[in-house]
Formats: sequence, C-alpha cells, structure tokens
Amino acid sequence: MEIHVYDTYVKAADGHTMHFDVITKEQDHEKAIDYAKKWLSSIGEGDSKVTTEECQFCHSQSAPDPVSQAIEKDGYFIQKMDGCP
Repeated sequence: MEIHVYDTYVKAADGHTMHFDVITKEQDHEKAIDYAKKWLSSIGEGDSKVTTEECQFCHSQSAPDPVSQAIEKDGYFIQKMDGCP
C-alpha cells in the first residue's frame, strides 16, 4: 500500500507543541486535517487548532504491515513523535 504522510505540529491546551504524522492511503489534505482533529479529540485536545499551516503534506512511501492494517481498519494512522501522550 502506498501511504501519504502529513507532518503535523499542534499546540496543546497547556501550551506545549505536539508533533505527529497523519498517515493516510489517499493524498487528501482535508481528510488528513479531519483525521488529525479526530485523533486530537480522542486524547482530550479537541480544541487545538489544525489547519494547512499545522498539517502539511510531507511525502509518500510504501507502508509497513502494522500501518497498512491500521489504515484499513480506521482510515488513518497517527505516528506520534514529540510531546504526544
């Protein structure tokens, strides 16, 4: 499966920055932003600002099996980087 990676930096409610990648099978910026918002809501950060400034297309690549399986199940995968719970 080819995946598309959106590099995302979002300010949390307490002011720290969370860095994560939104990974999708469709290269669709609006869907990537929606997935970021959905995930942020699931961790209690639903009020965080996510626009094309915070969530930017980075690159496409082939997906490892665990990522492919998560995308098939949920439509997206979040790769947590810095400052994420």
